[in-house]
Amino acid sequence: MISILAFALIPVFFGLLLGYFAGRRGFVDNRDVHSLVRFVMNFALPCSLFLAIAHTDPRMLQSESRLVAVLGLVYLILFFGTLLADRRIFGSGTADNAVLALTLSFPNVTAVGIPLLDAVYGPTAAAATAMGIAIGAVTISPITLAILEHGTPTGHAKSQAAAVRGSLWKAVKRPVVWAPLLGVLAALIKLHLPDYVNRSLTVMGNATAGAALFLTGLIVSAQPFRLDGRVIAAMMAKNLMQPALCLGLAWLIGLSAVETRYAVLIVAIPCGFFGLVFGKGFNSSPLTASSSLIFSYAAGIVTLAGWIVFLGRLG
Repeated sequence: MISILAFALIPVFFGLLLGYFAGRRGFVDNRDVHSLVRFVMNFALPCSLFLAIAHTDPRMLQSESRLVAVLGLVYLILFFGTLLADRRIFGSGTADNAVLALTLSFPNVTAVGIPLLDAVYGPTAAAATAMGIAIGAVTISPITLAILEHGTPTGHAKSQAAAVRGSLWKAVKRPVVWAPLLGVLAALIKLHLPDYVNRSLTVMGNATAGAALFLTGLIVSAQPFRLDGRVIAAMMAKNLMQPALCLGLAWLIGLSAVETRYAVLIVAIPCGFFGLVFGKGFNSSPLTASSSLIFSYAAGIVTLAGWIVFLGRLG
């Protein structure tokens, strides 16, 4: 088991630490990361998602509808739970509140999920990983953007419903959303891609994991850190409570043991960077969100290992 954990986790944290070191030492600009974000989200990741789903057996895709439902519910529950708790208990502003909610509810499947699930469960987990990214991209991400946009002077002129519709349309136009949808279509019609097309997309897709891990470390290196009760509670909600909720919903809905392992490990992944990236565009960088992101990864060394061991014994 120790060798399995080392094989799965060491490459992940090596990539994160490399990005963190590069940012802290000034080898790479850790303030202006938008070019690297665009490369990962608009080019490398869409190629990876398309291939992962397009090469999946159509019967397997049809059977994963319940897994999609579980992941979507788990994301939404923690997102709206964080919005409600942070506003009522701590009185945070709307923008900061939304950034924190997205940071906690959307695990970093882009950077950590792809190499982690492949190392633990093999290529068969690729479709589930792709679904985990796509679900967050079309649900809580556009909702966050709608909340942030509504807080701007021009956004106040729009109704909340209009802002959500606009954000959803922007989300659908992004390659990270329509690429997996094209992959589903390709799988259902059993589209045969020429070898040179597969190879070309593979070359770009293979850049996703390393670039996304480096990007996450780079973003973390630019964030301030303060450990307090709110940050500890946020880490526990993300690293422990969200996976436990996912496990409960999986049992309730009746997911297979294999799908349960995929879903819970996806949700057990530490905080994603979408919230902080979105927040920068709206002058919102809450200290609780950045500190929770950092602490989630520090604690993730233990919590991820614990969930991998637990799921390995799941019957």
